[in-house]
Amino acid sequence: MIGSIAAILVRSNDGVPWPVLLIGLIVAAAFVAGSSWQFVMQWLNGVRGRNWPTVSAVIDLISVQKRVQSVPRGKDIVTYVAMLTYAYRNPDLQTGDYDKSFYDEDEAQAWANSYKGCTVMVHVDPRDPSRSALRKEDLEAAAMPARR
Repeated sequence: MIGSIAAILVRSNDGVPWPVLLIGLIVAAAFVAGSSWQFVMQWLNGVRGRNWPTVSAVIDLISVQKRVQSVPRGKDIVTYVAMLTYAYRNPDLQTGDYDKSFYDEDEAQAWANSYKGCTVMVHVDPRDPSRSALRKEDLEAAAMPARR
């Protein structure tokens, strides 16, 4: 596959030197990897905690943070990360976070506000109670009655 990509780059007939095309391809790959990192981490978090025991937690703090990703020769990509912070006891008071990205600040704030004060079930690492995972399915299940 890399050989065929290289062959396409070398045979470029549009006047753009192949090193420029190669750099563009590398930048595009880095952008895709960077923008999907959050989704990969949330997926890993959900898989990691799937079989851990659950405890009740309360989402007591919400925030929305603006993130700007610079793109060479392009328009910056702006996202808004809504962060839910929850607290649980197992047996000591512990906290954890769950975040989700949006392209619209008002949508991010509305989503975060809809979970403020909700009780959720979080999965806690039996070997280290300070490690927890709030799975997407558990978050959505907790909010369903409130959204009807």
